[in-house]
Amino acid sequence: MTETYAQAPAKTVSAANGVEYAYREVGEGGVPLVLLMHFRGNLDYWDPALVDALAQGRRVIAFDNTGVGGSSGSTPGTVAQMALDAIAFLDALDLAQADILGFSLGSFVAQEIALIRPTLVRRLVLASAAPQGAPGMHGWAQWVIDSVGEPEVVPAKVLDVFYTQSSESRSAGEKAFGRMFTRAEFDAPTTWQTRQAQYDAVTTWGIPDSSLLERVTAIQAPVFVANGDSDPMILPRYSHLLAGLIPDARIKIYPDSAHGFLFQHHEEFAGDVKEFLDRA
Repeated sequence: MTETYAQAPAKTVSAANGVEYAYREVGEGGVPLVLLMHFRGNLDYWDPALVDALAQGRRVIAFDNTGVGGSSGSTPGTVAQMALDAIAFLDALDLAQADILGFSLGSFVAQEIALIRPTLVRRLVLASAAPQGAPGMHGWAQWVIDSVGEPEVVPAKVLDVFYTQSSESRSAGEKAFGRMFTRAEFDAPTTWQTRQAQYDAVTTWGIPDSSLLERVTAIQAPVFVANGDSDPMILPRYSHLLAGLIPDARIKIYPDSAHGFLFQHHEEFAGDVKEFLDRA
């Protein structure tokens, strides 16, 4: 690998849907691993330590979906349209097949991609994930959306959601934040329009509907579901439910961690993802 994620320059590609997508990539070789970001996040919100670990021996691509960060257009308000937009980005890069790692809202989008275009997805990693229609998923707890959904993002409040109150978890979160924001040039910040549209998509995804739970049984790709044991945004029981619905899915819950478990446990999580992706 010739450069780290923190050093990787921002690139753009024009897609057939008229959107100019911003993305960064590191590593080379193997089936590309494409990363789908969480609520309100842009390219800068991926922990470079995690991305660099994932990029050992494979190409890793992170991108801003439509209307997010440095990408053009207006952010859609449904997960289904976000998935179609993500597919347009993958098509623009001429990727006939990819491994997909979706985080939080990105995990919802990843599920839709696997259902809309099964041949595109070789393997699927769903971090902090839940199936559409799960009971109790209609919007986040008030303190959670107050912490991450206000016009001005307060890092201390975000830490409360992404990490537990233990000194070990809190320290890991502070270190991850430090790694994320050491670049010389940053991505464009997400807008209020993106925030509103993404939360519309999240709440719509969570409208209780037991019939929708059956949709994920059609996912054909091998699936690895992961979460933190104290995630207040996507409760671990929803990840267990998702893994139980998808045929032969495997699941791992990481200890003393919350929504940001994959950054807190970046070495262990990257190793688990690598082992999953490299399976024969």
